[in-house]
Amino acid sequence: MEYCLQVSDLTKQYNGFCLDHVSFDVKQGSIMGFIGENGAGKSTTIKAILNLIHPDDGKIQILGEDNTLQSRECKELIGVVFDECHFHDNLNAEETGLFLSKIYTNWDDIQYKNYLNKFNLPPKKRIKEYSRGMKMKLSIAAALSHHPKLLLLDEATSGLDPVIRNEILDVFYDFIQDEEHSILMSSHITSDLEHIADYVTFIHNGKIILSDSKDNILENYAIVKCTKSEFSQIDSSHIVGFRSNAYSCEVLINNRSTALKNYSRMTIDRATLEDIMLYYGKEGM
Repeated sequence: MEYCLQVSDLTKQYNGFCLDHVSFDVKQGSIMGFIGENGAGKSTTIKAILNLIHPDDGKIQILGEDNTLQSRECKELIGVVFDECHFHDNLNAEETGLFLSKIYTNWDDIQYKNYLNKFNLPPKKRIKEYSRGMKMKLSIAAALSHHPKLLLLDEATSGLDPVIRNEILDVFYDFIQDEEHSILMSSHITSDLEHIADYVTFIHNGKIILSDSKDNILENYAIVKCTKSEFSQIDSSHIVGFRSNAYSCEVLINNRSTALKNYSRMTIDRATLEDIMLYYGKEGM
């Protein structure tokens, strides 16, 4: 199986918002970063993948099966972590594991306890007494302990300090090393995705703006710093967005190799994923 997740022409109309023919694929053995501003459609897309909302049009296949017709066995191969822990506050980690063992036929209690130890989570402490970071670690431990093939993460690392995020990213990286597991990771923290993602899909106002390998994106996009007179020399077909003040401009372009060749007298810096998010759709700020 080349792709563990295929989203094709996904469409959902709400009052004031439309998920507009969203299409992207997640290759087996890879991490896909899913980026976009608040309200761009990331969570709506993930809910549609999980069949929590019903699209108006489009098709979604997970592990080769239609997501609306999935077998129980296929559903058990999907792990999910949202931006909030949804386990009952009055349970502890040990009780949570016992509860989940009744739900998942592939539940691995040894692996679950290993994750609790790895994340330094006290098994007898009530979840309501956990910090946010501890709650997210518990959610991740639970998601990984029934041997999923696909992990869906919706802002799972938001609000966590860099040390905890780095620890969690290492776990995600280990998860895909056998090239049979895959991750779709929605996150506002683009630096995390630059560190770990193989591919990046960028959604803006309900539409997919780009979906490509991370390396290609970071290689092709650049920030050109120039004077206002030099700005007029830049091919408008390469301009994604720009900022300007009384004396100078900063321009995001989508063809770095051309810029290096044609605008060598201007300052040309590599763009980050955050730059791409900030500049896309802007016509000046």
